[in-house]
Amino acid sequence: MDRLLVLVRHGQSDWNLKNLFTGWKDPDLTDKGIGEAKAAGQRLKSLGLTFDVAFTSDLTRAQHTCRLILGELGQPTLTTIREQALNERDYGELSGLNKDDARAKWGEEQVHLWRRSYDVPPPGGESLKDTVARVLPYYCQEILPRVLRGERVIVAAHGNSLRALVMVLDGLTPATIPSMELDTGVPLVYRLKTDSTVDTKQVLSA
Repeated sequence: MDRLLVLVRHGQSDWNLKNLFTGWKDPDLTDKGIGEAKAAGQRLKSLGLTFDVAFTSDLTRAQHTCRLILGELGQPTLTTIREQALNERDYGELSGLNKDDARAKWGEEQVHLWRRSYDVPPPGGESLKDTVARVLPYYCQEILPRVLRGERVIVAAHGNSLRALVMVLDGLTPATIPSMELDTGVPLVYRLKTDSTVDTKQVLSA
C-alpha cells in the first residue's frame, strides 16, 4: 500500500509578485505562477504518480494550481474537495498592504514578530498557531484517513496552511516551524507508515 500524500504550495500569485500580504484575499496566479504549477505537475508525472482525490482551499490561487497540476497528470476531472480550513493564514489588517509599507507603519520589529512568531497574531488576523488549530483537525478527520486507506492524495494549498501539516509530518516545533519556508510550486512527496508517521519524504525542486 502506497499511503501517498503530496503537498504543493500554489504558484506565484499576483500579490506575491507585488510583495503584498495576501491572507484570505483572492488574487489569481501570475504567468510565472501558472508555469510553476504546470512544472509541478510535470515533475509528479515524471515519477509516474497519479491520484485518487485532491484537496484544495477556498481560494482561487490554490484551486488554479490544483487544476493545472491535474491537467498535466491527465486527470482534469479528478474529484477535488475545496475546504476553507485549508485557506492561507488570515493576515487581518495587514491583508492587501505592501510589506514595506507595513514596516513603515508599525516598525520592522513588530511586523517581523507578526510574520515569524508562532503565536502572535497581526491585528484582526491569525497567528500560525491559530492556523494550525484549524488545519490539523481537518487533516486528521478528512485527509489522513484516506491516505491510511491507501488512497493517493494531493493537497494544493498555501504556505502557512501547509506549514501546519509539515510541522506535524516533519516533527517540527513552535520554535522551529516559523523559520521553515515552502517554495511556490514545489511538491513535497510523503509516503506514510501505518501509524501515520513519515516513511519517506521527497522534495521535487525544479
